[in-house]
Parts: sequence; structure tokens; C-alpha cells
Amino acid sequence: MVAGSSLLLILAGVLTYLYLAERGAGNTAEMLFRSDWTWYAPLNIKFSLGVDGISVAMLLLSGIIVFTGTFASWQMNVQTKEYFLWFCLLSLGVFGFFIIIDLFTMFMFYEIALIPMYLLIGVWGSGKKEYSAMKLTLMLMGASAMLMVGIFGIYFGSGATTMNILEIAQLHNIPVGQQLIFFPLTFLGFGVLGALFPFHTWSPDGHASAPTAVSMLHAGVLMKLGGYGCFRVAMYLMPEAANQLGWIFLILTSISVVYGAFSAIVQKDLKYINAYSSVSHCGLVLFAILMVNQTATTGAVIQMLSHGLMTALFFALIGMIYGRTHTRDIRELSGLMKIMPFLSVCYVIAGLANLGLPGLSGFVAEMTIFVGSFQHTDTFHRVITIIATTSIVITAVYILRLVGKILYGTPENPEHLKLTDATWDERFSVICLIVAVAGLGIAPLWISNMISDSVMPVVNALTNL
Repeated sequence: MVAGSSLLLILAGVLTYLYLAERGAGNTAEMLFRSDWTWYAPLNIKFSLGVDGISVAMLLLSGIIVFTGTFASWQMNVQTKEYFLWFCLLSLGVFGFFIIIDLFTMFMFYEIALIPMYLLIGVWGSGKKEYSAMKLTLMLMGASAMLMVGIFGIYFGSGATTMNILEIAQLHNIPVGQQLIFFPLTFLGFGVLGALFPFHTWSPDGHASAPTAVSMLHAGVLMKLGGYGCFRVAMYLMPEAANQLGWIFLILTSISVVYGAFSAIVQKDLKYINAYSSVSHCGLVLFAILMVNQTATTGAVIQMLSHGLMTALFFALIGMIYGRTHTRDIRELSGLMKIMPFLSVCYVIAGLANLGLPGLSGFVAEMTIFVGSFQHTDTFHRVITIIATTSIVITAVYILRLVGKILYGTPENPEHLKLTDATWDERFSVICLIVAVAGLGIAPLWISNMISDSVMPVVNALTNL
């Protein structure tokens, strides 16, 4: 598994280099490295491959999370082969989703990414694992049903000869009346996975019960399929409906952002705190996508990268702390800085990134989103942007209180004084994620430019009506 995850990360790095080199050489095609194979001719379903800057960024994120998640699972000793088999299948679905540009095949990889979650949580999870696994599966399968209706509606409404996203976008002939039906279905179908309010309730329970590496991959990458799909499919292919109905989803995403942050304050379980924090940060992704301008949309993709790295780091650290203390209740934790200084310092760094400290990834992402959102001159967009920015203050409150409570002070449980700090595999996994978080925060321009160029076709489709 280590060799496989290392190869995936290397391939993602090589693809990023080749993509930047191709763009630098003057290739302005919307999608690069295109390939097409007919899969099911009666419905014109093809295995169509292609990547742009957004896809490449998501593949690089996926490679990092799978690689570090493998090391976070180093101590797994229960049905190890079966665990990594399902972990690999989950990774396959994620990677396939980001490189496919055929609607049906994309949906297929979407399902491949979701199905293993039931077993990974239900068998290898903890706490209310059967309940959490079933709740997650039922809610996401319900969303998939809506999504399938939306995808077939897009295909038959467009009159396209294939399900290729580029061809459907180029034809741009889905009747507005049909768009108003299929846009909400498609946006909700993807949005549920992006923890869109009020369909977010599967997320905290799923995260709380999942094994550490599964939480990392789930929150770090799988939830990004939601934002990516909303942008690539719902917004791009049905721009008129997106403009007419976008205000409804803007209100829902604003609630996600603020409600998720407030909910994190009152939680006592470390995983639930991070899960509700993810609801807030993933809400920012959908919020920025709906702002329909280049700056905000670029910020949305950077936020997907930033949140993926931050939340993977958080879940890795929480899993390591839980593995030693056997509790995630913050009322039973204190003085960990004296007991496990390496893990504690890393937790502080993760918290600072989460609350948007300059020099780390969270600051770059949130500033880009809010600057882009405030570019709208109408009252509605500016007011709703101001409401969303309050999440920054709320996040600072629960992060700083949490750090002060569990890391500092005197250890109250004498048994905790016998605990050890991180092992070499845990240190390696955590350091890789911290380097990525700091790297994105210190040098964001190259990836920002790569993303910014790729969001323009979608933004143009939404604004040039």
C-alpha cells in the first residue's frame, strides 16, 4: 500500500509538472491530455479523460491525502488486507472522478467513491459505527438518486451526441424550463456530499465513527467531490438556472458557514468539533462558487485544497491523540503539551491554519473568497458576504479555547503522564501535511494562476448570457 500511494503521489506531481509545462508552451485548450473510448454506444457513454488546472490541483491533493493516510493507518491490525482493499477502491473512485469529463462515467466513479465508506466505517470504525455508516450511506445514496435524474435530464435536454461535458457546454441549448428543474436536483445531489445545509447531518456522525485514515480521505478529498461537481456540472451546464436560483443556495450555504462554526463551539468531542468545522469550511466552497466571478471561484478551489490539507491534518492528530488517551472528550484532556509536545505543537499549527493565520493556507483561501464575493455591488451579495465573514471570528473562538483547554495547564489524569509522543510513521505523515499547508500559504501564486485560468470558461458561461 505504501508503494501504491507513493506512486499515486509521484504521478500526481508529474502530471502537475506536465500540465504547467504544456500551458507554458502556449496550449490554451480547455482540457489537456484528452482521450476518448466508447464504452456503451446506445447511450453514447464514453470513457473520456481530460484535465484542467482544477482537476490537476484536486489530483495533487488526493495524492497527498492518500499517501499520508497510509502512514496514519500503519498500526492497523484488524483485517488489514480487507481494510486497504476498500481504502484503495475509495481512492480509485476519487481519482477517477477528477479526470473524467463524461457525465455518466463521472457518476459511476462518484458511486465507487461512496460505496466503500459504508464498510470502512461500519467494520473498522468506532462508537456508533453501524448507525453512522447507515446514515451516511442512505443520505448520500438519496442524493445520488437526485443526481442521476439531473444528469439524464441534462443529457436528453441538451440534444448532445455524447455525455461529454465540453460538448454539452458548447451546445448550450438546454431549455431554461428544464434547467430550472434539473439544476436544483444536480446541485443538491452534489451539494449533500459538500455538507450543504440542511443535508449535512451525515457528516459529523460519519467523521466521528470513521477510522483515522478514512476520516482524512473522507473530509480531505471525498467532500471535495461535492464542490467540484456543483461547479463542473450544475453551474457550467445550466448557467441560466444557476443565475436565477443561485440566491436560494447562497442563503443555504451562508447558513452552513455560520451554523457549522457555531455548532463546533458547543461540541465536546474532538472529532465532532472538526466535523462541524468542515461543514463551515465546505460551505465556504459552495458559497464562493455561487458568487460567479473569477476571484471568488478561484478562492473556492484554493479553499478545497486548504481545507483538504487542514482537516486531514486535524483528523490525523485527533486519531493519534485518541490512540493514546482512549478519549476524544475535551473535558478529560488537559496538559498534553507536557506529555506529547510534538503532537501538541502540530495541533496548534493545524488550529492556526484553520482560523486563517497569514502564512498558512487558510488565510489565502478565505481572503480570496471574501474579496471576490465583495466585488458584487448589489446589497444582497454584500450583506450575505458580511454574514459569512463572521465565521472567521467564531472559528478563532473555538480553536483558541480548544487549544487552551487540551494542550495547556496541568494534566488532570495521572495515567496520561505515562503516554508517549508520536512514532516515526506518525511524525512523517503529520510533517508532510504541515509542509503542504505552509507551502500553499507561503507560495500560493503558482497554483492560484493555474486554477484561475481554468475557472474562466465556467465563469464566462455564467456571465455572458
